[in-house]
Amino acid sequence: MRHLNYSHLQYFWAVAREGSIAKASETLHVTPQTISGQLKLLDEAVGHPLFNRAGRRLVLSDMGRVVFEYADEIFSTGAELASVVRGSHMSGPTTLSLGIVSSMPKLIAERIVAPAMMAENPVRVRCHESSLEQLLSELALHKLDLVLSDQPVPDGLGIKAYDHRLGESGMSFFSQRTRARRYRAKFPSSLNDAPMLLPSQHSALRRRLDDWFESHGLSPRIAGEFDDSALLKAFGEAGAGVFAAPTVIEDEICRMYRLAAVGRTDEIKERFYAISPERRLKHPSVVLITDAARADLFAAPK
Repeated sequence: MRHLNYSHLQYFWAVAREGSIAKASETLHVTPQTISGQLKLLDEAVGHPLFNRAGRRLVLSDMGRVVFEYADEIFSTGAELASVVRGSHMSGPTTLSLGIVSSMPKLIAERIVAPAMMAENPVRVRCHESSLEQLLSELALHKLDLVLSDQPVPDGLGIKAYDHRLGESGMSFFSQRTRARRYRAKFPSSLNDAPMLLPSQHSALRRRLDDWFESHGLSPRIAGEFDDSALLKAFGEAGAGVFAAPTVIEDEICRMYRLAAVGRTDEIKERFYAISPERRLKHPSVVLITDAARADLFAAPK
């Protein structure tokens, strides 16, 4: 194999990620002809074609997939280094860019992130909230260091990202304190026909709640559906209905929203994930918060 030109490799990596020379040219701000020429030179250096034609599409060859794995590691690490360098100042903390899925409980996210902000060398945290699909797109473009999610990476999304499971929690149900006794008696049958605040229908938690209600023969009255977990809790605080949230933050919810827990179940589990662009976590602050979440927040009761 001839000497490897990393500029050629970057053009190849961009085409493989974007799916076409035209899209890669827009990302790299160079002409398609330039990229085609660079790919030809890389093929010659490797000694094997890295793409095969499938109609109008370019498909990675067997050798192309091997080269892409190495290129992705090289440029992902480079982007990570650039992010660390940009965020490092002699008089200030390193920046940690996080994506938080909208449906994820904000109290869970805060407790996961807190160790990085309270460390001996704290980081400046930048949080961006959106849908999982949007955040994964930003993660793939290295605009984010990590995504915190209440669901794993969907199959068939076509984005290279890796799940790191942090832990899971059973669910507690909450209501205003003045109404808690009513719902606490004969729980969970007391939830039948109760006004219920639920996650929106496209969420994984909503499906698990619906299945649990059905398994217990319950038909609560749906008073509201919400994409945002904090907004759901605000309506619960106002007395609009009963809602469910992870048991690991039961104490915080009762204190912050002046509510009472009326019952708990381990039949419904909500799972939480850190999603990264690399298989092995490397960013020191990311390692810190994932280790702390597993050891403290989601640790099994002793």
